[in-house]
Amino acid sequence: MPAFPAVTTLAAPAFVLAVAIEWWAVATGRAGGRYETKDAITSMAMGLGNVVVNTLTGAAALWLMLLAWPYRLFEMPVTWWSFIAVFGLYDLVYYWKHRFAHRIRWFWMEHVTHHSSTHYNLTTALRQPWFGPFTGLIILGWPIVLLGFHPAYVFFASGLNLLYQFWIHTEAIGRMPRWFEAVMNTPSHHRVHHATNPRYLDRNYAGVFIVWDRMFGTFQAERDDEPCNYGIVKPLHSHNPLVVAYHELAALVRDCWSDGLRPWRWAGRMVNPPGWKPDGAHDRSEDIRAAWIAAQAGFPTESPGPEPGVPAE
Repeated sequence: MPAFPAVTTLAAPAFVLAVAIEWWAVATGRAGGRYETKDAITSMAMGLGNVVVNTLTGAAALWLMLLAWPYRLFEMPVTWWSFIAVFGLYDLVYYWKHRFAHRIRWFWMEHVTHHSSTHYNLTTALRQPWFGPFTGLIILGWPIVLLGFHPAYVFFASGLNLLYQFWIHTEAIGRMPRWFEAVMNTPSHHRVHHATNPRYLDRNYAGVFIVWDRMFGTFQAERDDEPCNYGIVKPLHSHNPLVVAYHELAALVRDCWSDGLRPWRWAGRMVNPPGWKPDGAHDRSEDIRAAWIAAQAGFPTESPGPEPGVPAE
């Protein structure tokens, strides 16, 4: 098996230094943005816990990816051109993994951790889940393995992808040059992704290349006349790392319990978007957006959802 460096682990000291610099710059008025001590400490604790969980479950993650290896169509060498290929392919897969993580509640119960802060700074990038590979989302990487890229190579590309995404979690950087904004994911694009405004909900899923959102119809530009508000539909109001990590799992279990012995309802809750309800009184992102659009147009609506700027999941 080829050996590749654990890039995110190696970059950890740089992450901490960057957080310290941004925090100081914001506190002294040299940069825009907000820091709240308890929130930032919670985010960093979530990052540390994520490293521990991923270390403990790394063998399981590798095993899941290796399940596809015997069925590979080719066997790609480790070269400069194969690196470009695996990096680009992984970013496309990441787009769909990320989109499913927002649109399927079973996966959202993990990903919600990353969106649970009402602040947006470099510590938000460190606010990562504690589920390891056990939601099964990792198997969306199988097509890359089937094309002949060893799982270790795919994990290396994944680490570089996450490394890139660290710097875009900031309000201290405005817009980049137009050509860069057209192709790459940037702080401006990713602020939209983390925003709770109805206009911004479930947009900009890109990891590195924003072109995927432009291609698949999920792109939304940040607007100067509509500042981003961050958080989730049901604000967490907790800095307890265990609550941050597993509150949505607990909520899913409670909802299924309230359904009684109706497995079809449990399945419906798991595979539909967050906010889906068996009785049809949905509060999904598309429902919130539709109600907001109707309100903007002056049409009455039975379920208006939150007003613009109210945290939304």
